[in-house]
Amino acid sequence: MININKRYAMKSVLVIGGGFSGLEAAIYLRKYNYDVTLVSDRDYFFIYPTSIWIPTREKEFDEICIDLHELQKVHGFNLIVDALTNIDAKQNSYTLASGKVLRSYDHVILAMGASRLKHEGIEHTLSICSDPEQSLKLRDALDVLIEKGRGKISFGFGGNPKDSSSVRGGPAFELLFNTHNLLKKKGIRDNFELSFFAPMSEPGKRMGEKALVMMNSFFKKIAIKQYFGKKIKVFKENKVIFEDDSELESDLTMFIAAGSGHEVVQKSDLVKNEAGFVKIDEYCRVVFDDENMPKNIYAIGDTAALQGPVWKAKQGHLAELMARNVAFNISQLDKGETNLKTYKQHINILCLMDSGNGASLIYRDDEKAYMIPLPFVGHYMKKWWGIYAKLSKLEKIPRIFNL
Repeated sequence: MININKRYAMKSVLVIGGGFSGLEAAIYLRKYNYDVTLVSDRDYFFIYPTSIWIPTREKEFDEICIDLHELQKVHGFNLIVDALTNIDAKQNSYTLASGKVLRSYDHVILAMGASRLKHEGIEHTLSICSDPEQSLKLRDALDVLIEKGRGKISFGFGGNPKDSSSVRGGPAFELLFNTHNLLKKKGIRDNFELSFFAPMSEPGKRMGEKALVMMNSFFKKIAIKQYFGKKIKVFKENKVIFEDDSELESDLTMFIAAGSGHEVVQKSDLVKNEAGFVKIDEYCRVVFDDENMPKNIYAIGDTAALQGPVWKAKQGHLAELMARNVAFNISQLDKGETNLKTYKQHINILCLMDSGNGASLIYRDDEKAYMIPLPFVGHYMKKWWGIYAKLSKLEKIPRIFNL
C-alpha cells in the first residue's frame, strides 16, 4: 500500500492525455494525494489491445471503452475533455482547443500519445491503431465483403527509420489472424485472398528469432501472401503501390502507420529527437538544453523518446510503468528525497498475440526471447485480460500490480 503524505495534499499536477500512460499517472498521483487534473481529447478511455475484436464482431465498441467521467468519480481527479493545441514550455503554459490556457501547476505530465506518419493516399486505408472509430469502419467494410462472399484483404504496417520504437505491428498480425479465423468459421476462407505487407524484410524480427520463424511458418500454413521489404509508394482506392511500382490489389486495406512525434509537440519549444518525440531522462523528466527552462515537466508513453536497445518498442505496459514511476518520483522529489525509479531497466517486449482461436505469449529482453503457443486457451486469456483491465481501473476488482 502507498503511504500517503498529507503534507503534500495541495500540490497540483496537470496530466495531458487520457490513454494508458495519462490515465495511469492520474490514478497513481491520486494515491499520493495530489490534486490532479486530467486533460483528454475524448471522454472515454479506449482499451486498444482488445479493439481487434470489433471488426470481427466479437466485441461491441462500448465494451472496449470506459467512461472517463466514471473513472473521475472512482479516483477523484479533475477532468477536462478538450484537445491540446499549443505548448509553451518556457512559460509552462498549455493551450486547449476551447481557448483555455492551463498554467501554474506544480508538475506537468505530457502523455498525449503520438501522431502517425502520413503516407500518400492513406485516406484509402483504415487502421486498428488510429482513431477508435476506425475500428467500426473496419467492421462495416469487412461485413460488406463477407456479404459479398469473396474479396481481397490486405493488412500491413509501416516503419519510421528515425525511431523504430514507434512501429506497431502486433495488432496488424492479430487482426489478420482473427479475420482468417472468422472467414474459416463462415466457410468462405477459400474465396478470399489475404495478404500482409511491410517495408521491413523481416517484419516482427524485434520479437526474436524464434518468434520470427514461428510467425513465418504460421503465414505459410494459413496461406497468407507476403509483400515484405518494399517501401510503400502510395495507397490507391483498391491497391497498394510499392516503391518498385509493383502493386497489391486490395478491396480492403488495413494499415498501421508508424508513429511520429505528436503534432503539438513538434511545433513546440520542447527538445525532441529526430522523429519528433520528447527527449527525457531515465526518470521521465523532460530534458532541455537551456538550464533556465522549467524542471517540473515529464513525458511518458508514446509521447516520449525512449532510450534502450534497438529492439525496444512502445507498448501499453511500459507506458503504465512509466506513469507509476513518475507518480512515485514526483512524490519523492516533493519530499526532498532522491531515490527515484527508472524505466530503462524494465524495457522489454511483452504481448499475448491473439489468433482468433488461440494466442501466443511473446517475451523479449536483453537476455532472452521466446514465443509460447497457447492454442484455444490463449484467446480466452486475452479476453479475460480485457475484462480485468476494465474492472480493475474502475476498482471493482483488485489490481494485480501494486506499488
